Amino acid sequence: MRRLINFIVLVSLVLGPGGVSAQTPVTQLTLPLKPKSVRFAVIGDSGTGAKAQYLVASEMEKFHSSFPFDFVIMLGDNIYGGNSAADFKRKFENPYKALLDGGVKFYASLGNHDDPNERFYKPFNMDGKRYYSFKNGDAQFFALDSNYMDTEQLAWIDQQLSGSRAAWKLCFFHHPLYTHARYHGPDVDLRTKLEPVFAKHGVNVVLAGHEHVYERLKPQSGIYYFVLGNAGQLRVHNLGPSADMLKGFDTDQAFMLIEIAGGELYFQTISRTGQTVDSGVLLKQTKPAHSTAAILQIPQLAFARR
Repeated sequence: MRRLINFIVLVSLVLGPGGVSAQTPVTQLTLPLKPKSVRFAVIGDSGTGAKAQYLVASEMEKFHSSFPFDFVIMLGDNIYGGNSAADFKRKFENPYKALLDGGVKFYASLGNHDDPNERFYKPFNMDGKRYYSFKNGDAQFFALDSNYMDTEQLAWIDQQLSGSRAAWKLCFFHHPLYTHARYHGPDVDLRTKLEPVFAKHGVNVVLAGHEHVYERLKPQSGIYYFVLGNAGQLRVHNLGPSADMLKGFDTDQAFMLIEIAGGELYFQTISRTGQTVDSGVLLKQTKPAHSTAAILQIPQLAFARR
């Protein structure tokens, strides 16, 4: 009889109510939840409308209960395929419904698969602009349109960064300046245009998508770079080895949570199954990495990207 009771107890621990397998616990939150911190999530290349996107969105919702982030930044390719009302509903409104209903704001940047008219879609909070900025606490965010980096946009970001007094300056857009993914690779031409501006004005963090992987790189010109283009799409085993890559993940979809508090930026990258892929803390750079004597070159030519 005692053996039978022990067996029943063991089964009850393994199985949930009704004999259904118990759900695996959510990965423990690594972020500190400091008072008055800036808290947000990051997704890129998300808008497929497929099951994986919905699973990532579900994990975001779960983590929001323990880490109540105020907003989400989107790194482009927000809506794949058509751009009808049904597309926006299936590929954005439905998967993130719980977050939207809870007052979480989404700030989008345009990817090469996006219709430029997405900038008029109110839930993307772009206010009809291809590039824009917003502030939250000690941080200022600059969304760029990396599809067409013309002289007007370059002059705008130079002026915006120059006038910013934010403790943290974060830029986000679609095409990565650095990556070790093999499908597209880094956009060297875009890097030539943007990195001198970023370094001159002390940009702290740059986030990009486009490559359907997650990647954290060694600081370049004193700037922290992340690639996250696998919140919906995925290219399995697409990352090549490199000493400049501090962490790579190319076997599942993922999203990021970020918390900025004082001179520290905490991050946690989580897969669609709720497992922590990467986490850590970055210290705010004490001064611009590039010499202030550097001459800013604004090219006269621009081109569209794919």
